[in-house]
Amino acid sequence: MKTDGETRSARKDREIIQAATAAFISKGYDGTSMEEIATKAGASKQTVYKHFTDKETLFGEVVLSTATQVNDIIESVTTLLSEAKFMEGGLQQLARRLIAVLMDEEVLKLRRLIIANADRMPQLGRAWYEKGFERMLASTASCFQKLTSRGLIQTSDPYLAASHLFGMLLWIPMNEAMFTGSNRRSRAELERHADASVEAFLVTYGVKPK
Repeated sequence: MKTDGETRSARKDREIIQAATAAFISKGYDGTSMEEIATKAGASKQTVYKHFTDKETLFGEVVLSTATQVNDIIESVTTLLSEAKFMEGGLQQLARRLIAVLMDEEVLKLRRLIIANADRMPQLGRAWYEKGFERMLASTASCFQKLTSRGLIQTSDPYLAASHLFGMLLWIPMNEAMFTGSNRRSRAELERHADASVEAFLVTYGVKPK
């Protein structure tokens, strides 16, 4: 479906990237051919090469397009960590949203694929981190700075505090999923883990009652 303001060329780019994402996740980088991507995209191989010069370039576009999907998460961070929302349990809501998005099966598969190809295409792993995870950390740290100035949490290093929250939230379920091949936890289990992570975080960074 053509989105508002989308040109024919942009639409074809999107269709090819969507087809490539499915193919790479299914068969890996080496197991995927440009011909297969063309078939999935409903285009000729010549059309795919016209839009993307080679398979590595197309894989890079897949990585970047996925990384930039964090924009809606960034918006959630700034909304849920505003003063009013924070007081209404915004941190818990944010933790639940983050773990649901980052533990999505397709995201996990793409993450493994990027890691598997990090030695020969290190720039893609760097882009994935900088445009995705690092942006989320920076946005969270900025919100923590504002919450600290308003006396709602206490931290001398907001970026470190954000890193601690993400670490507690993702270390166990993410490593479990990466090494076992899939996310074996139900949504309810992930939410309980998110709640426990927030509770532990506030023991250290929450404002102590006088």
